[in-house]
Amino acid sequence: MEELAKESISFLTSPALDTNGPKLGSLAAVFIMLKSALGAGLLIFPWAFEKSGGIHSAVIVEMISLVFLISGLVILGYSSSVSGQNTYQAVVRDVCGPAIGNLCEICYVFNLFFISVAFLVIVADQLQKLCVSIYELITGLPESEMPYYWYTDQRFALFLLCLFFIFPLSVPKEISIQKYTSVLGTFAATYLTVAIIVKYHMRPVHEINLSPLYSSGVGSWASMFSVIPTICFGFQCHEACIAVYSSMENRKLSHWVFISVVSMFICLIIYSLTGVFGYLTFGKNVTPDILMSYSGGDVAMIIARLLFGISIITIYPIIVLLGRSVIQDPLLRRRHKHTAVTGSCESRTRVALTTAWVTITLLIAVFVPDISKVIGVVGGVSAFFIFIFPGLCLIFVVQSESISLTMRYLLITWGMITLFCGTYIFGQSTSVAIMQLLN
Repeated sequence: MEELAKESISFLTSPALDTNGPKLGSLAAVFIMLKSALGAGLLIFPWAFEKSGGIHSAVIVEMISLVFLISGLVILGYSSSVSGQNTYQAVVRDVCGPAIGNLCEICYVFNLFFISVAFLVIVADQLQKLCVSIYELITGLPESEMPYYWYTDQRFALFLLCLFFIFPLSVPKEISIQKYTSVLGTFAATYLTVAIIVKYHMRPVHEINLSPLYSSGVGSWASMFSVIPTICFGFQCHEACIAVYSSMENRKLSHWVFISVVSMFICLIIYSLTGVFGYLTFGKNVTPDILMSYSGGDVAMIIARLLFGISIITIYPIIVLLGRSVIQDPLLRRRHKHTAVTGSCESRTRVALTTAWVTITLLIAVFVPDISKVIGVVGGVSAFFIFIFPGLCLIFVVQSESISLTMRYLLITWGMITLFCGTYIFGQSTSVAIMQLLN
């Protein structure tokens, strides 16, 4: 969802879902998991480190969250092996029943929808900074002297971008561009991490402040808990993990545990390095989008903005495709019961859903320009896929397994703990995010 939101979407729509096709080795599985988790979520991590109360607080929250992140991946792989299904929704429906399966599909659409909003907000931020860069390059004047015109507003530029690029790319029934851009988000994320570290060490000695790094204090529980939605958004690759597991050559549970642990620890290193050095560079002045903290004339960051912008423009249509299919397929099946579904009917439905999706996400992105508020909603919904559904799957799946009574009780207890934590995270983070959006 990177983000998803993210590059996992490219894998979910790829031939890798064909379990009879070529199988994935360990290295390929880890790489695809990294593609799924690394993306636009990286931009907000330095701000999350500041919001949590500092580096120590953020790392503590990351390590605790990592336990549940890895646990969710293992549970989903185990549930997939028991059910024989190879998609997230199919596994939940088969293991937990049709009612929870329907809830999973609804959450899936909501998750994709708000990821679309987050992506457009990020694109708008980068458009603003790119306009500043062009102005400074042409005139040689600083950003503070840049005059305002309605046609230079990033919201107008975002509207034109959606109208002439994003919408035409989102309308087709099949999207082939993801074959060529599947690694762009990962490359952009890796480039950003390296650039932030290099820019920090290139600062003058008198500007380097290491006191946050060596501070032994931690933030309050409330501040530490407030960054969990950001972590959920950043590390979220659980929707893609079942497709990865189903396509692996070695599907032993112990091997899948190894893949999950290695993938999550690599993500932890990359996200932590970005968060630490971004926070050390700007301290309490860091913005929710780290790229907005750098000056418009910074060449290294201009490249990062272009990479993230192009990556998001090419991933957005894939998100629309997945969300649209979940809505469109039941509508066409229902219509098919009463009359034949023609090609023109399918096209009209597809265009109408795409228009509604792009228009609504654009309006929200225009009127809610703060990415941190959108991430709060996305992270809350992500709790379903990382905590709630894996917890439910574990509770249901152990009922039919021939294991000892003690082990069954232990697994059910862990499933209930995961379910409770996910429910609390969803309720708290979503309610806070919605109140912030309304204000």
